[in-house]
Amino acid sequence: MTAVLREMRPEDLDRVVELEPILFGLGAWSRAVYAGEVGRADRRYVVAVADDVVVGYAGIALAHECSVMTIGVAPGYRRRGLGAQLLQDLVEAARAVRAESVFLEVRAQDEVAQHMYRSFGFDPLGIRPGYYQPEGADALVMRLPLDAAASRRIGPLGAERDEE
Repeated sequence: MTAVLREMRPEDLDRVVELEPILFGLGAWSRAVYAGEVGRADRRYVVAVADDVVVGYAGIALAHECSVMTIGVAPGYRRRGLGAQLLQDLVEAARAVRAESVFLEVRAQDEVAQHMYRSFGFDPLGIRPGYYQPEGADALVMRLPLDAAASRRIGPLGAERDEE
């Protein structure tokens, strides 16, 4: 499935906040959190739009070492490559600011998401016990190095791409 990716806009927040508790349960971010994030110069938030509806979204904090803030895909649109499209956009944004690496946390029991991250070259670093609140679920910390040796592998399953 192909969705159009574009920058998240304030008018997307109603749909994003509708999806948050479905995707992230009690740890869902509020509208106020997203309103404070969208438009910041040191952030990139994108949405995936299919049939004129936001069906996924993602965000990254851009710095020397970037941090994926969120990636979510609506249940009816999962396993269609949208998560990979969103992650690809975030990794490209990190490369554009010449970051050395991208970090993320993923629920320790979410093997599907971990598989996608590994396919992009993310390596597990360790566990953060009780990271996700209020549930107290553990997080697996993962890192993608963006050094010269890794610069050719940015797509899923090690797809080759020349650095621009």
